[in-house]
Amino acid sequence: MSTGHVELARAQQERWQTAYEQHPHLHGTEPSVAAQWAAGVFGAAGIDDVLELGAGQGRDALFLARQGFSVHATDIIETALDQLRLDAQREGLDDRLTAALHDVRDPLPPADATVNAVFANLLLNMAFSRAELRSLVAEIRRVLRPGGLFVYAVWSSDDGCAAHWQELDDGLARKDGFVGRFFDEALIHDLSDRWRLDDATPYDEGPEPRRMWRVTLARSE
Repeated sequence: MSTGHVELARAQQERWQTAYEQHPHLHGTEPSVAAQWAAGVFGAAGIDDVLELGAGQGRDALFLARQGFSVHATDIIETALDQLRLDAQREGLDDRLTAALHDVRDPLPPADATVNAVFANLLLNMAFSRAELRSLVAEIRRVLRPGGLFVYAVWSSDDGCAAHWQELDDGLARKDGFVGRFFDEALIHDLSDRWRLDDATPYDEGPEPRRMWRVTLARSE
């Protein structure tokens, strides 16, 4: 990772740390539309365990655990994971939900072909270079078993608010100190190389609303 990317990653980590410290449930407590979709997809495939990347304070991890999945949630911010663990304990979900600190710029902890499903809501929108995105998706493919599923959701480049973000290098953009990336269909297909693309559907979420993509990838070999 170049010096610039290291500095950007560190600054964004500090930004999220502050946001989570100030707001115990920054994104609310209701599950995302993507998590509800993923629960249906995973259940239909007979999957009962999920690795969630970029879980934040855990609204989706908690939802998946309530649906009966065994969930291992990871995030780069310990404060967020502390909130997740506290809520899991309060709901009596400790037996099916674990949380661990992890930076997805590093290799994923699971061994090759040992995970049945991976879920990520908005993680891929964060301040990753295109090279880092490709590396992350390759890591997810590595840890998935053949036939395993990766469901993710991202902001769409068709979202109206994209025009209000300041453009940066490498397709990234900034607003209010946060840096992210909006996805178009070409990027979704680029990241689907060596996968079976089962679903790529635009949808709207939230009161504004936000234009999103939901994507389901399967490891086909």
